[in-house]
Amino acid sequence: MTYEGLNNLEVWQRMGVITLDEMRSVKLMNRIDTKYVVSEAEVLELLNRAAAAGYRVQVIGSVRACRYDTLYYDTPQRDMYIVHHNQQLTRQKIRTRTYLDNDLSFFEIKMKSNRGRTRKRRVEIERSAFLNFQASSSATELLDDHSWYNAEELTPALSTRFTRITLVNAELSERLTIDMALRYEDMRSGSTAMVERMAIVELKQDGRTMSKMRQILLQMRVPPLKVSKYCIGTVLTVEGVKCNRFKAKLRDIEKRLGGLNVATTDNK
Repeated sequence: MTYEGLNNLEVWQRMGVITLDEMRSVKLMNRIDTKYVVSEAEVLELLNRAAAAGYRVQVIGSVRACRYDTLYYDTPQRDMYIVHHNQQLTRQKIRTRTYLDNDLSFFEIKMKSNRGRTRKRRVEIERSAFLNFQASSSATELLDDHSWYNAEELTPALSTRFTRITLVNAELSERLTIDMALRYEDMRSGSTAMVERMAIVELKQDGRTMSKMRQILLQMRVPPLKVSKYCIGTVLTVEGVKCNRFKAKLRDIEKRLGGLNVATTDNK
């Protein structure tokens, strides 16, 4: 589905909206994440069920499906990727992100604890610092305070572009993000990849409380599947990278989608 098509779905006529200002009470910067992989066709069913269950969609202006541009940083040896591949429970991802529909950019540190909780810290940066967060003093200060990586050792590793739909429940206690049309580019070689028809769904909660969305996904027979956009994108675009564990993850995605179609270019 195209960006224009996603913003003109019939389901939006039956779903309430929530503004960015209202969403501030549902930040969930310290949370438990549960991820799922669905096909684009299943997204439509999910949205229809969500509308019937009282979920609202985040809107920016008149836009409901918003474009994101994310740049992951890593060491020359891709230590953050390797840590995740080796299943270390405590880990970090460091990235810049631009919300293209309102032109806001942030520097973010995403931390996973050994208890399975995700904590995200971020600070707004100038758009010009997207490709070089070291040019932003607020970004480097955040890194110094909350990361074990040094700014000097980090360079752009993977670009991830996608379109995101964000839903919130009536109680404002959970968020659901649906990422579609994911496009990856290895910033060090120029190789690109895209998994066709795939959407990554992420349920974000303060705790494992009752969730209508969990029930909806269970009714749709969609099981949880731990998946990292950064790691999957790295496997698909970086030749020779350690990837045994994530190749198994790709097989899981292939089963979930009923086939795996990956469009790639190799610019090395």
